[in-house]
Amino acid sequence: MDLILAFDIGTSSLRTSLFTAGGDRLEQTTAQETYPLRTATDGTAELDPAHLRAAARACLRSTLAKLREEKPLRKAKIVGIGASCFWHSFVGVGKGNAPVTPVITWADSRCVEDAAQMRRDFKERDIHALTGCMVRASFWPAKLRWLRRTQPAVFRKVTRWLSPIEWLQRELCGEANCAYGMATGTGLFNPTRLKWEPKLLEYCGVSADQLGRLSEEPTTLLPEWAAEFPELADVPWFPGIGDGAASNLGSGATRPGLAAINVGTSAALRVMTRGKKARAPFGLFCYRVDAERFLVGGAVSNAGNLRAWCVRELALPDDNAVIERELEARPLPEHGLTILPFWTAERAPTWRDDLQGTIVGLSQSTTALDLLQATTEAVYYRIARIAEMVAKHEGATPKFIVSGGIQKSPASISRFANVLNAPLYPNDEPEASIRGAAVYVAGKLGRKVAPFKGGKPVRPKAKIADVYRAERARQLKLETLISGE
Repeated sequence: MDLILAFDIGTSSLRTSLFTAGGDRLEQTTAQETYPLRTATDGTAELDPAHLRAAARACLRSTLAKLREEKPLRKAKIVGIGASCFWHSFVGVGKGNAPVTPVITWADSRCVEDAAQMRRDFKERDIHALTGCMVRASFWPAKLRWLRRTQPAVFRKVTRWLSPIEWLQRELCGEANCAYGMATGTGLFNPTRLKWEPKLLEYCGVSADQLGRLSEEPTTLLPEWAAEFPELADVPWFPGIGDGAASNLGSGATRPGLAAINVGTSAALRVMTRGKKARAPFGLFCYRVDAERFLVGGAVSNAGNLRAWCVRELALPDDNAVIERELEARPLPEHGLTILPFWTAERAPTWRDDLQGTIVGLSQSTTALDLLQATTEAVYYRIARIAEMVAKHEGATPKFIVSGGIQKSPASISRFANVLNAPLYPNDEPEASIRGAAVYVAGKLGRKVAPFKGGKPVRPKAKIADVYRAERARQLKLETLISGE
């Protein structure tokens, strides 16, 4: 049996798992390690790179131990390694791959003013047409400008700017290439020309030599790591791709008419198409998967992280089964709350990274569960607006394949279907991103993966969907009032 080892690097945890060459996950081999995301009221959202390396080592030990322990797997051979990693984030390194900065994640909003200045220096529509990215705090240009402005001595020490997966792969392999499916999320990459965009590099004060070498060629483990993990010696490790690209690959949403929705810490909706010229409507993103395929869609920064906030700060039961029963009994939004779920600087569809979370309608009767339900619905309303923009671009409403943490909550999937007023098809593989990393490698190795067949859909209820349509309009009105537009 030939196997593929896949990594999934998220903002809160790292996972590893083995897959068959056909894309089936061996669940018993899945390992996960969590780490803290440092946040602060000034918009800080960063990770310690050392935590990524420690988590990778621990997960590899656990996953490969299963390979050695289980008799059916002992004769299996690992033929490729791949990785999914969160987009839009970087770490600056000096000599010997030593981190000079922490991992500054997509959620870090300290550069909001720098993004605003960049929109004054350039026409945002022109930059979007060049890169597929908006000129906002989520992307590298604003973050690099902020770091150069606020920490010039640190900025000068950096010799390479790397995505988290490039840094980790360099730690284990000594070198790493930058796949198109990772470069595309920086805001510095032209997805049509498949090159770094020179005028943006100059604007940010970095050179192409300081960025990853654009290539989809693999590397292999350093001798010291190969000695610790002999099953991986000389196994090709392909460059990591963005979690969004991986999610579509892992969901089977790889052709027109299929859209992948992943609801985890953040959430996104994407469709994949083929073509050399990569373009998207203004407000949506356009990211490369590889040289032949690209994604069109939108992402929101606030999703599962808001659920975690509600459970933690509102002292809700730390028991999903209890919360699930309560939410199942509340199919309608009868709490009277309207929320802008902008705890973290928000992205699509309006990209208002200058607005903060807002709750309207609090009263003496408002409960913690009301707030959990209302924030959850508020996130779904924004994804529904993205879905409408994508459907207009595609010319038809696609079939929605849903994956991520939401799959642990049937009540949430049912509520989401009512908000979208469309059927939702739960993915047979809930961990779509890590499966996507394996599917990507399988393609590079010339292996075939079975297409998505689709399971039993969760369908909306017309009367409930009508109520949610009115609530979506209330949220839009509130955002308009708060923004003054």
